[in-house]
Amino acid sequence: MSGIPDAADGLAGAVANALGAQGPLAREHAGYVVRDGQLGLADAVAQAIDARSALVAEAGTGTGKTFSYLVPALLSGARVLISTGTRNLQDQLFHRDLPELARLLDVRVDTALLKGRANYVCWHHLQRNLSEGRFARREDIADLHRIQRFAVVSQSGDRSDFPGVAEEAPAWTMATSTRENCLGQDCPELARCFVFKARQAAQRAEVVVVNHHLFCADLALRDEGVADLLPTADALIFDEAHQLPAVATAFFGMSVSTRRILDFARDLLRAGLAEARDGADWTALSRGIEQALRELRLHAGTVGRMEGREALGHAPFVQAIDGCSRAIAAAGAALERAAERGKEVQRCALRATELCSQLQAWLDAAAGAVTADAANAANAEAATAGAASPDPVPDAPAVDGQPAAAGGTIEGPTVTWVEVHGASVTLHATPLSVAPVFRRHLSARPRAWVFLSATLAVGGAFGHFVSAMGLEEARQLVWESPFDYANQALLYVPQGIGLPAGADFAARVASAIRPLLAANGGRAFVLCTTLRMVDQLAGLLDTAQSSDGSALELLVQGRASRAELLDRFRVARAPVLIGSASFWEGVDVPGRQLSLVIIDKLPFAPPDDPVLRARIDAARRAGADPFRTLQLPAAAMALKQGAGRLIRSEEDRGVLVVCDARLAEKSYGRTLLRSLPPFRRTRAPDEVLGFIEGIDLAEAPTVVPG
Repeated sequence: MSGIPDAADGLAGAVANALGAQGPLAREHAGYVVRDGQLGLADAVAQAIDARSALVAEAGTGTGKTFSYLVPALLSGARVLISTGTRNLQDQLFHRDLPELARLLDVRVDTALLKGRANYVCWHHLQRNLSEGRFARREDIADLHRIQRFAVVSQSGDRSDFPGVAEEAPAWTMATSTRENCLGQDCPELARCFVFKARQAAQRAEVVVVNHHLFCADLALRDEGVADLLPTADALIFDEAHQLPAVATAFFGMSVSTRRILDFARDLLRAGLAEARDGADWTALSRGIEQALRELRLHAGTVGRMEGREALGHAPFVQAIDGCSRAIAAAGAALERAAERGKEVQRCALRATELCSQLQAWLDAAAGAVTADAANAANAEAATAGAASPDPVPDAPAVDGQPAAAGGTIEGPTVTWVEVHGASVTLHATPLSVAPVFRRHLSARPRAWVFLSATLAVGGAFGHFVSAMGLEEARQLVWESPFDYANQALLYVPQGIGLPAGADFAARVASAIRPLLAANGGRAFVLCTTLRMVDQLAGLLDTAQSSDGSALELLVQGRASRAELLDRFRVARAPVLIGSASFWEGVDVPGRQLSLVIIDKLPFAPPDDPVLRARIDAARRAGADPFRTLQLPAAAMALKQGAGRLIRSEEDRGVLVVCDARLAEKSYGRTLLRSLPPFRRTRAPDEVLGFIEGIDLAEAPTVVPG
């Protein structure tokens, strides 16, 4: 790294000069605005990098958060790992922001982009699937040939660089590898492997851009390549850090899905026939596993979630899990006998062992939870009777022996649960908290840990986030958005909308928002807390359109891909996008085109979430109020994300509608309101219609880099 400017005050001074009124950014952009929040955040990031300390910071929309951490990262001379919540932001940082800033700052920095292996074309699987010719649809053949032509000319093999095949197209699964089926160093295509090249580039780079999934997969599995980077990183910067607890919870646990086992069954058939055709009746072994999976899905019951203890109480379901284990073990034995015949057979044998171990570990963990519950109940009964239990057990919903994750063991108390979909079942073992893992890594060696987001604080405090992540000792700072929300936006809770309970809630919401959609000419997001509500509102608004002849274009989640819906929204004349979780964040549509954001109800987590229920139980046992410490903060952060879609620049104006009377009428509504930007508020429909009528946006928004 070279070209780092000299500054009397070290890194902090260099950063202040770069972002100041006389700096290179100001000279390059005529409309550049020096923001106190951007300068303050950049200074705090620089201090964290210099001191190798931890920082948790919230920077409201428009602060210039991205440049606030990229400028210190580039000027520090440190080896920096930047992790984002989405691949879209990853691509933006690597392809646009980092090269632009490096040019303006006149620094030469070797940067790299690293994603999980499923994002890169795998030559081995691509060619094998093309040669075998087993396709469910004719479109898959055409897509796979398009991917092949892309791979021939691509330097990266990154699927995001090739819009010619939709991201959700089934052909991508035939053109990429997974942790389970990657041959690693034994692959005949290793010399031109895109994943291997990306990892090599990342090992050489001074600034590496990853995502939270890849970072957490490395910590949990030590498999995705970052393991070679983390030990030498001087600074770890997490943008969109509000997503990190949920991502970490998934990766630091263990899960076994019928889909994963089905992939194994198909891979063992292919590998056996290709490398050891006479070694066993591979067709029968594969079919045996598929039949066991059908039995498991049959006995899992209706779509939904259930706790592990409930699942153990259903004998046919437990027997079906045991049947899967036996079928996998039988295949594994045959694979072991033929292991010397080929690398793919050998790899499948290892997968069989891992799957059997994880199925048994899940059963053991669920049984341990039942035992712990019984002991806790006995202790409680003894305490009520005035007697002390001779062998008290921990009150937390722990298990005696945590199940092994793919890369080790789950740390601390574990929650076992089952997730049932239409055609699949997943067995989960989830840590009650990821804080112990992060505390251990935080103390492993001195380095900077920087956690940033526009939505981390609840009422100005970080208690919820720092507790979840084990960051109690971190420096904690907030910078408010520079936007004039009181004049730019209006928050409207419809009078008489009532509580979300009741079969007629969707009809009440549709009735309340139809006049607003008509007055605004669409140009609205309708953000729902459930997919069921998406379907209900879409049906009601469709019916209303047929009767009143309005010209709104309804864009409904599930009727097209997310990317296609957003592309259509940006150019449509009167669009109304109705969607759920994936549209609440990471979407940026500035200007008049999105000037009405409607939220159906307060985004409290669903009551059927077994992990949340276990955390609520643990909080109660610890004497805490789970609603105030868990449920309310999570809802506040999600609500802030949804509201953040509305105002994206100084010129934006718009209305945020929350169709839930609890926000205005319940005492905890004040906490939620304090967490939102300072919108002007109303419950009068005439005031809202008047505000919409008066919206007049400037044509050219001010340029605010970052």
